Amino acid sequence: MPFLFKNNNITPKMNLPEKVGEIVNQSNMIDDRFYLDATSFFEESLPTGLTYDDVSLASHYSEVLPRETLLETKISDRLTLHIPIISADMDTVTESKMAIAMALNGGMGIIHQNMSDSQQAKEVAQVKHHIHGLIQEPIKVTANQLIGDILEQNLKSRFEFSTFPVVDSEGKLIGLLAGNTLKTRFRHKTVAETMTPRDQVVTIQEEVIGEDPIGEADKFFNNHVGINKLPVVNREDHLRGLFTLKDIESIIDESRARFKSARDSKFRLICGAAVPASRSPKTSKERDRIVNHIGCLVDIGIDAVVVSTAHGHTQGVGQLVKLLRDQFCNLTIMAGNVTTAAAVEFLSGCGADAIKVGQGPGSICTTRLVAGVGIPQLTALYVASKSAALSGVRILADGGITKGGDIVKSLTLADAVICGSLFAGCREAPGVLVEIDGKLYKQYRGMGSFEAMKKGSAARYGHSKKDSYLKTAEEGIEALKETTGTLDEVLAGLLGGVQSGLGYLGAKDLTALKHNARFIRITPAGQLESAPHDVVEIKATHK
Repeated sequence: MPFLFKNNNITPKMNLPEKVGEIVNQSNMIDDRFYLDATSFFEESLPTGLTYDDVSLASHYSEVLPRETLLETKISDRLTLHIPIISADMDTVTESKMAIAMALNGGMGIIHQNMSDSQQAKEVAQVKHHIHGLIQEPIKVTANQLIGDILEQNLKSRFEFSTFPVVDSEGKLIGLLAGNTLKTRFRHKTVAETMTPRDQVVTIQEEVIGEDPIGEADKFFNNHVGINKLPVVNREDHLRGLFTLKDIESIIDESRARFKSARDSKFRLICGAAVPASRSPKTSKERDRIVNHIGCLVDIGIDAVVVSTAHGHTQGVGQLVKLLRDQFCNLTIMAGNVTTAAAVEFLSGCGADAIKVGQGPGSICTTRLVAGVGIPQLTALYVASKSAALSGVRILADGGITKGGDIVKSLTLADAVICGSLFAGCREAPGVLVEIDGKLYKQYRGMGSFEAMKKGSAARYGHSKKDSYLKTAEEGIEALKETTGTLDEVLAGLLGGVQSGLGYLGAKDLTALKHNARFIRITPAGQLESAPHDVVEIKATHK
């Protein structure tokens, strides 16, 4: 039966406020009929699966300006991000450079698994040591080391600094090795011969820095022109930390930024790392290898590990999540990928804090074509979110996001999004740079592509590395993405769109966005209407 606007309740005897109130009530009834909340919308859409371009969101009365909105989200009770965006654990998307840039912008990068355990540990270490504020465990050298040995250590570890505190066997500061002495011509000299001795090194007492170490360090550098390194010592002159002028300036600049950097309790950048779900985690050798590797990452300061597979609702994934939870009770564990409520409940029961949702929505993923498996992403997110609400876990929308509007739609159901394609063309992405007809592109490939599996990601798809040579139907392709500039530039556009979305819906934060979201399904003609049309689009050059 069609809905009718019933205005017969409005009588001439009503005073003006009563008339206005009745009109507002009936107007709201009209909106409620056409624009549905998530439960009503997705239940009434059965049995059709829907994705981002199938729906649009209805606006709300708003007193919220986009610039006033808050995008903070929790991945677990122990891990908070200032923006709800994570870069994907793909070997053409996230290594240390991308993870550093993500954390500096308030998000998180997940270091991919297509590398050796030792190399992954190095990548994580580069993120965690990027900018410390107070470097509580600075890399130290001893007086009897050769300059040549330290140069070799720098080359292997790829440190982004070159000044080292010099300590004795008891950890007492005895000097400072300046970067300008680390030259090949001095390789046969000892540290003792080239260092600045203790009586010439200006330090600060640990008790002086108090509860505002950054403020105290900033004050010190202001008052001591020409000093760039400030060792922190206790009363017995034991080294307790190190400030650098570059780090302090970067942190002061961050405090003025639109979104704060994502940092841990020690002021290190947030970072995650992927671990493959082995096909035989029952063997003690494999368990020991995994525990030792994750233990190493925890010692470095890793904030989250991701059990990364194409099919997360399996015995092997469950066993690995349980193993990690038993061994590392305070570590944030993300697991997936899944598309069903039962899978969310299963992984939650195994100990996962956040569940990755998405099977086959990615631009370079062919799982749905090859295996015939996968659910359109918005429907999958809705189903997963209902189970997550019962289990108390977070939901991460992984895949299929091509624009800022898709992120807003995702966040009406999920706690954060994981993006690969949007970042693959960024300067910070590790993909190989290719020039074609004067345009620059970066290599981008699915982790189920033949080359990615050959390199090590076969376990993600339930195969061993050796199987990848025999597997004839890959679940991903290799492609190119046109270069898009820096991650800062890409995120600025995306986050601006997300904040606009919250403003349209009258939502001051992501919790309000979920509450206010109302959906309507659109036709192919509506999809065409949503994009620029009937014009010749030109690109403006921004300087």
